[in-house]
Amino acid sequence: MVTSEAAPFAKTGGLADVLGSLPPALVEKGEEVAVVLPAYDAIDLRGAERIYNELPVWMDGARYDCSIERFMRHGVHYLFVTCPALYGRPGIYGDQRGDFGDNPVRFAVLCRAALGVASRIFRPDVIHCHDWQASLVPVYLKSTFRHDPVFYGIKTLLTIHNLGYQGRYSASVLRDIAVPIPEVMHPEGIEYFGDVNYLKGGIVYSDYITTVSPRYAQEIQTPEFGFGLDALLRSRRFFLAGILNGVDYDEWNPEDDRYLPNHYSAKDLAGKLACKKALLEEFNMPVDALDTRPLLGIVSRFAHQKGLDLVAECIQGIADLGVQMVVLGSGDAQLERTFGDIARARPEQFAFRGGYNEGLAHRIEAGSDMFIMPSRYEPCGLNQIYSLKYGTVPVVRATGGLDDTVTGDTGFKFFASTAHDLYNCIRYATMQFADREAWETRMRLGMAEDFSWAVSATRYMELYRRLRQAAL
Repeated sequence: MVTSEAAPFAKTGGLADVLGSLPPALVEKGEEVAVVLPAYDAIDLRGAERIYNELPVWMDGARYDCSIERFMRHGVHYLFVTCPALYGRPGIYGDQRGDFGDNPVRFAVLCRAALGVASRIFRPDVIHCHDWQASLVPVYLKSTFRHDPVFYGIKTLLTIHNLGYQGRYSASVLRDIAVPIPEVMHPEGIEYFGDVNYLKGGIVYSDYITTVSPRYAQEIQTPEFGFGLDALLRSRRFFLAGILNGVDYDEWNPEDDRYLPNHYSAKDLAGKLACKKALLEEFNMPVDALDTRPLLGIVSRFAHQKGLDLVAECIQGIADLGVQMVVLGSGDAQLERTFGDIARARPEQFAFRGGYNEGLAHRIEAGSDMFIMPSRYEPCGLNQIYSLKYGTVPVVRATGGLDDTVTGDTGFKFFASTAHDLYNCIRYATMQFADREAWETRMRLGMAEDFSWAVSATRYMELYRRLRQAAL
C-alpha cells in the first residue's frame, strides 16, 4: 500500500485510520502487507530499522536521496521513505501559510520510491494506492516502466477516499515529476483542462478503483458528486466498486472505552445514562431531565462538506425543541462564532468546544442520545458507525456511507441538503425519543451491527485475488 498518512504515525483524517486498521486486519487473514509512506519530521522513528541505505530517486536531473526505515506493527511492514529535503519539515501537507509549494514533487517522489521498494525490498502482487498522493504509481507503471520486466504482473488498485481532493497542479510541474509528457499529458491521460490532475491519472491508469462505501461509488458517477470526473468514472464503471470502511472496535467500544467514566453494553444500558450525566456536568449544563430531554452531539470539522452551516441556520428552531446539544469541532470561523455565540446565550442548552480532543470525542459519542451528521456528501463517515456501537442514534443525511450504514431501524435520515429538512428530521427524532421502550430497541439494534475491519478486509482480499488472476 502507498499512502501519505497512516495512524498512529501521521494523521490528518480518516485516511490515516484506514491505513492503521486495514493492513493489520489483512495480516490476521493471512496476507503479507507493507505500507509505504513518507518519514515526516514529526514521526518518531525510534525503534525503527534502517533496511535500505541508498534508494535514489531521479526526477529529470534532480536527485533525491532516500533511505527506507521499517517499523513492524501488528505484523505489518510500515516502510518510511526518509528524504529530509522533502519530508524533514513540520507539517504533512503544509503549514500555517498554506500547502507546501513542492507537494507535487514530494508525492511524486513517494510514488517513485514506492516502486523502488517494490523492485528491491518487498515484491507485491498488488500495489494498493490511496488518494491522489499515491496516484502516480499506476501512471509510472503504465508509462515509464511499462516495458520493465521487474514489474511484470503487478496489478494496481486505487482507493478514492474523497474525490474532492484531486492533486490538481499547473502543467509546469511536468518538468519536475519525470513522467513521459507526450504519453500521459493528454485528455485521456493526466491532463485536465490544461493542468495536471494526479487523481485523474490514477483513475485512468489503475487496473481497478474502489471507494470507501458502495453508495459513494455510485454518487461519484453523477455531476453532483463527481467533481468534474464523473464522465471518466462512468467510463470505468465496470472496474469500480465500493467497499465500506471498517472501524476499530478495540478503540471504539463502550464496554471498555478508557475515556468513559462508566461502561455499558446492549445488555445493560445503565452506564450510558451515567455517561450522559457526566458529559452534561463536564459542560456545567443542567442534569435534571436525563430521561426526558434528548442530548444531541456533534463532532466534526467545520467544512462545507460536513453541512454544519445547516445546523447553524436552524439552530434557533432546534433550541425551541427544548433539547440540549454539545458540539466539538473547528474550521470555518463563522461557524465557530455561531456555535460559540449560542453556547454563551443559552448555556443551559448548548455547549461548544473548539478544536479536537480525542477523549472528549469519545465522551460525546457515549453521552449523547443522538449524533447529528448533515453532510452534503460523505464518502464513508466513521462517527455514525461509532454512534451505532455506542447506542447513540444517528441523524444523518442519506448520502454516501451514511446511507449505507444507517437504516430506518437504527437511525433517522433526511434527503435534501437543506436546513428545513434537517430540522424536520431532528424534530421527528425528538418526538420518537419520548417512547423510551421503542428508543432502547432502536439503540440495541444499532449496537448489534458489525462494521468491523474483518468484514471489509475479506472484501479487499477477494478483490486482490481477482486482480491477481485477471488479465486486465
